[in-house]
Amino acid sequence: MAKQFVCKVCGYVHTGDQAPDVCPQCNQTNCFEEKKTKRFSTDSNVYTIIYATVLVVIVAVALAAVSQALSKRQQANALLDKQKQILVALNQDLDAVADPAALYKELCQDTIPCGETEAYVFNIEGATKYVLRLHGQGLWGGIGGYLALDEDKNTVFGVNFNHEGETPGLGAEITTAKFRDQFKGKHIKDASGAIRSIAVLKSGKAAEAGQEQVDAWAGATITSTGVSDMLAANLAEYAAFLNEGKACKHACGHDCENQEEKEVTDVE
Repeated sequence: MAKQFVCKVCGYVHTGDQAPDVCPQCNQTNCFEEKKTKRFSTDSNVYTIIYATVLVVIVAVALAAVSQALSKRQQANALLDKQKQILVALNQDLDAVADPAALYKELCQDTIPCGETEAYVFNIEGATKYVLRLHGQGLWGGIGGYLALDEDKNTVFGVNFNHEGETPGLGAEITTAKFRDQFKGKHIKDASGAIRSIAVLKSGKAAEAGQEQVDAWAGATITSTGVSDMLAANLAEYAAFLNEGKACKHACGHDCENQEEKEVTDVE
């Protein structure tokens, strides 16, 4: 690459491999010096800011690409986890199941909209079971799970709970079979058919008249209360489905056994 030489007297710029002995513009001798290319200082604040910005952009683009690439796998894992939780609520032994997703697909018969949530219909050894989604608040974060009911929509067939951050040995024990098994055979309605839920209470305390109960986990009062409140609140969301036998499939919030008949009535 050709170099540039600048006359120190008149500023004339000469391009070539070497400087001329005499400046063609001012006729001075030995007056040229090589023009140095100004380099960016790596010690400057501007360099630091630009470097950091470029680095952040590169990392952000890389993370976005990885997230996009793993998105489908993450969704698949989340779906599989949900299916496993429901199967546990249905008393299925996952240790003996080679393919939980295939078993779920085999047992699940339908999904019924219930207002802003939904109920799942399963066939377990020829008997219809309904599974309701649960969500609430524990001591350190959210808790949730699934409640499985017999065809009468009253008797608990099974239940499964999960948590985001409850204390091991205390609140986290709501996920154990010992705690869950207490709910089997309990009823969510009283003798009149009204939804009463199931109370989770300390030993020695009694539920309200007509309401069944299970024992709270010792040392986990707040989490146990969270489970009790969660059941009551969520069953209220399913009231139309549990009381009428059919959920509204038209997102109107009411039980509509026959939408065409409802529309005719509205017109009249």
